[in-house]
Amino acid sequence: MELQIPPEVDAVRQALTRSGYEAYAVGGCVRDSLLGLAPHDWDLTTSARPEQARRALSAFKVIDTGLKHGTVTALSGKTAVEVTSYRVDGPYSDGRHPDRVAFTASLKEDLARRDFTVNALAYSPETGVVDCFGGMKDLAEKRIRCVGDADRRFREDGLRILRAMRFSADLGFSIERETARSLLRSRALLDRIARERIRAEFTKLLCGAQAAAVLRKFRDAAAQFIPELRPCFGFAQRNPHHVYDVWEHTLHTVDAAPQEPVLRLTMLLHDIGKPLCFSVGRDGVGHFYGHAGKSAELAEKILRRLRYDNRTVADVATLVRWHGVPLPPDERFLRRRLGQLGERNLHRLFRVQAADTLGKSPADRGRLEELCRAEAMLDALLARGDCFSLKSLAVNGNDLLRAGVPEGAAVGKTLRALLAAVMDGKCPNSRAELLRYAAALKGSEKA
Repeated sequence: MELQIPPEVDAVRQALTRSGYEAYAVGGCVRDSLLGLAPHDWDLTTSARPEQARRALSAFKVIDTGLKHGTVTALSGKTAVEVTSYRVDGPYSDGRHPDRVAFTASLKEDLARRDFTVNALAYSPETGVVDCFGGMKDLAEKRIRCVGDADRRFREDGLRILRAMRFSADLGFSIERETARSLLRSRALLDRIARERIRAEFTKLLCGAQAAAVLRKFRDAAAQFIPELRPCFGFAQRNPHHVYDVWEHTLHTVDAAPQEPVLRLTMLLHDIGKPLCFSVGRDGVGHFYGHAGKSAELAEKILRRLRYDNRTVADVATLVRWHGVPLPPDERFLRRRLGQLGERNLHRLFRVQAADTLGKSPADRGRLEELCRAEAMLDALLARGDCFSLKSLAVNGNDLLRAGVPEGAAVGKTLRALLAAVMDGKCPNSRAELLRYAAALKGSEKA
């Protein structure tokens, strides 16, 4: 089987082979190429030791990115190519990096240290695909399986637990039985992993096409670093609008949301406060008063713990807090929502409410049509350039000062009143009309 290695990458590989060394593309780039996907980057493995690789690559700028572990990076044109010497890893006392490595002349020994069989494939045009551990069969059967002993692979690097889940969610592959059992047995190893590394893998997992199915099967692994999820498991809602427990509802909404980090995180966390807000009415119906605020509070805490950036934390917390507010097809109402949320998050809120509806009783699906009408109305408002924020108001603070509004709090108060008047249709968004309206407000206050 012939794969197309990019010319810039193959130039590095050929420099190594011309110097008498073996060199192969390896890992995810081979896996993705065999699946017909475009690799994000290309890595090479070589029989050359690091110092030999540097000499063979003298025509390129070479950076010592991980010399201790046998890795250098060659810059070929605008492409950075990681080149790692064949190696055998020693113990992993930090649960991430080997304490020491021993270089080897055996490609098979190098492939044996890798995480999953589908990532333990090597390729060169001269040799074709080198598969020592059944990776091609696992690719064909859409299966994630550890190379060798799964417990050992996960002990070496606990993040591989999430990587297995992420590959399963992203590629739609099943996780082989022994690997799955070991994954759940080993989940406490995630406690040793830096939150930033967990965040990166978990975000990719959550945006995978099969994220809900993976989280359903491996919920205990997810709860290892988000323990706030655990009370949701099996929590009956006892409400006619819901046909699923809180966790199953959550998974259905994740599945229904676009594969975008903020939206998937919002759906995962939008009801996480429900078990803390549960009450039962006299009619036996379950209620969750205040759960949106509690969920937003928990979401912010969880995302900060996982080192998400401030914008993501703020956007997710906002969407969780607002996930149940009405969005009727009413222009005045939508202008106010635009002023409160802004265009981007209001559009996101429509996605959130649609996903939430799809996770409820089929009897509630009529809500989707109303959401479609409301969003179409929103798009029309935006196309007309309607004013919905102080920034888009036709006057500013300086205009009001020149018109005689006293300096200080009165300026902000007047601007907000003008914005409300525009959004309520009481005054057009024109400078002259707004100044007249401001004068009338000032006059009424004096009276």
